[in-house]
Amino acid sequence: MAKAIHSMVRVLDEARSLSFYRTAFGLEIADRLDFETFTLIYLSNPETEFEVELTVNKGRAEPYALGDGYGHLAVSVADLDAERARMVAAGLTPKDIVDFAPGGTPLARFFFIEDPDGYKIEVLQRSGRFK
Repeated sequence: MAKAIHSMVRVLDEARSLSFYRTAFGLEIADRLDFETFTLIYLSNPETEFEVELTVNKGRAEPYALGDGYGHLAVSVADLDAERARMVAAGLTPKDIVDFAPGGTPLARFFFIEDPDGYKIEVLQRSGRFK
């Protein structure tokens, strides 16, 4: 079986991105691989082995065009309301919480937040299939 191990996003400003992922999700640098033209930074936390890989292309000054193909990363949390309040208190700008209940059947509670490069991250309440 395949095992999901990381998702990569290209970022413009390393320090700004590291600060965001640390503040929003408690992700810290697990590994850093520095090459001549780019740097790979792997972020993780004790909750999971899955990592977010930040790719910093050296010398890039223009923001990345995300296009219409990128969807989002998703994380789950034990207390959605508390996490959203914590992010707001930290000066981040999460969207409103959505109670998604198609046909009246609750499926998910979530909100979205964007990182400094515009990547969307869905934050889901842990329940059902979202563990």
